[in-house]
Amino acid sequence: MKHNGVMTGELFLGHSVNKLTEMSGYVEACVSRLDGEQVWKGPQNSVGNLVLHLCGNVRQWIGSSIGGLVDVRQREREFAASSRMGAEELLSLLASTVGEAVTILRNLAPERLTERVSTQDGDRYVLEVIYQVVGHFQQHAGQIIYATKMMTGEDLKFYKKSS
Repeated sequence: MKHNGVMTGELFLGHSVNKLTEMSGYVEACVSRLDGEQVWKGPQNSVGNLVLHLCGNVRQWIGSSIGGLVDVRQREREFAASSRMGAEELLSLLASTVGEAVTILRNLAPERLTERVSTQDGDRYVLEVIYQVVGHFQQHAGQIIYATKMMTGEDLKFYKKSS
């Protein structure tokens, strides 16, 4: 199906790439505003743990299920206190993970959107996998943004006010 000369699949893939890139930028900006203690504040679901969780999810669902990369995810480690690392290393992992996913999506033929692939939850259409990952990423990015606002007391100015 076409919309203004562009295939619907191309629109979906382009929007998915844009959302992952945008949300990754927001997460990066949040981590950059926090000190090392704030990144890992809390026994579980800290900003740092949520970033590790996002990386694990993106690598598993897009990298492995769609891109054919080896699934190396260890989900329990994403939430372990022992997984702590410096903010630079965390941001590097986020950038490389999202960059890899973006490359896979940019090179994905729209015809593959209706292909079935194996996921941790059973076989899914590629379109479903992408939709799940983008929605999941936005959900946790929102948690990270909220936590950052609470810890810094700052307006992060991600959205321009309408006049």
